[in-house]
Amino acid sequence: MMLLAISLSFVIGKVILIAVILGGSLGIAMYSTWAERKVAAIMQDRTGPNRAGPFGLFQPLADGLKLFMKEEIIPVLSSKFLFILGPSLAMLVSCMTSAVIPWGPDLQFADGSIFSLQVADVNIGILFIFGAVSLGVYGIMLGAWASNNKYSLMSSIRAASQAISYELALGISMIALVMMSGSLSMREIVEQQHGFWKDGYFTWYVFKQPFVFLVFLVCSFAELNRAPFDMAECESELVGGYHTEYSSMKLGFYLFSEYINMFITSVILSTLFFGGYNYPGMDWVAAHVPPMIYSFIGVAVLLGKAVGFILFFMFIRWTIPRFRYDQLMNLGWKSLIPFALINMLITGAVILFFNK
Repeated sequence: MMLLAISLSFVIGKVILIAVILGGSLGIAMYSTWAERKVAAIMQDRTGPNRAGPFGLFQPLADGLKLFMKEEIIPVLSSKFLFILGPSLAMLVSCMTSAVIPWGPDLQFADGSIFSLQVADVNIGILFIFGAVSLGVYGIMLGAWASNNKYSLMSSIRAASQAISYELALGISMIALVMMSGSLSMREIVEQQHGFWKDGYFTWYVFKQPFVFLVFLVCSFAELNRAPFDMAECESELVGGYHTEYSSMKLGFYLFSEYINMFITSVILSTLFFGGYNYPGMDWVAAHVPPMIYSFIGVAVLLGKAVGFILFFMFIRWTIPRFRYDQLMNLGWKSLIPFALINMLITGAVILFFNK
C-alpha cells in the first residue's frame, strides 16, 4: 500500500509538471508573437501593438480569438486526413522535446522527499532531442503535400533538404560536446556545469566548446525556419509556403509550433552551453535560502537565459536578409559540416593527449 501511494504521488507530480511545462510553453509562445512585433517596431522606429490593452499586451489574446473564429477551409482536392495531421504533428513534436530538459534543481520538501523538475531523466536525452527535432519536418512535409498546392509542395522540398543538410552539421558538432562530457544525459551535462568557475576555468561549455556552440546556433536558425533561413515560407517566392492553404487553428498550430520550437531551442541552448539552471554564487544561495526557493531561483535563471536567446533570434530576424537557396546549401555542406568534423577531430586529439 505504501509503494502504491508513493507511485501515485509520483505520477500525479509528473502530470502536474507536464501540465505546467505545456501551459508555460504555450503562454511564452503566445507572448513571443507580441515580443516579436515589439522588437521589430523598436528596430524600425515605430510603436508596434498598442491598442489591445496597455502596451498591446492583449494583442496575442485577440489574435488567438481571431484564429478560433476564422472559417475552417479544407481544399477540395487535398488529402483531408494528412491535411489535418500535418499541423497536429508539428504541434505534437514541438511539445515533445521539453520532456528531457532539467528545468531546475530538485525540489526538496519538508518531509525529506525529493522531486525532480524533469519529466523523464533518460540517459540518452540528447539523442531523444535529435530524434524529436528530425520528426518536426514531417509535419511540414505532410501538410504541404496534402494541400495539393505547388507553392506548398516546393516549400516542403526546401524544408526537407534544409533539415537534412543542417541536422548533419548539428549532429556532428554535438559529438565533440558528448566526447567532452562523457554522457548523453541532459541532467549530467547540466551538473557538470555547476556554478560558473571551477579548478581555474569556467564550467559552462560555451567556454570549453565555443565552436560547437557557434555551429549549434547557426543550425538552430535553420531547424527553426527562422530568418535568414526561412526558405520554407519565404513570402516573396512561395506566397505562404507550406501553410498557404491553411486557415483558422490549423494555421495557428503551425504558427504556434514555430514559437514553441524557438522557446524550447532557447532552453536547450541554455542547458547545453550556458549551464542551464546554474549560475555564479549558487552554492552561497543554497546555503542561505530554503531549498524550495533555491529550486525556483534555478528555474527563473534558466528561463531568463532562454528569454535572452529568444530576443536574439528576433533581433537576427529583423537584421539579416534572407539567404539565397544556393547560399544556404553551400553554408551547410561546404562550411558547417567540415568545420564540425575538424572540431570533433581536434577535441578527440586533445582528450586523448590529456588522458594519457
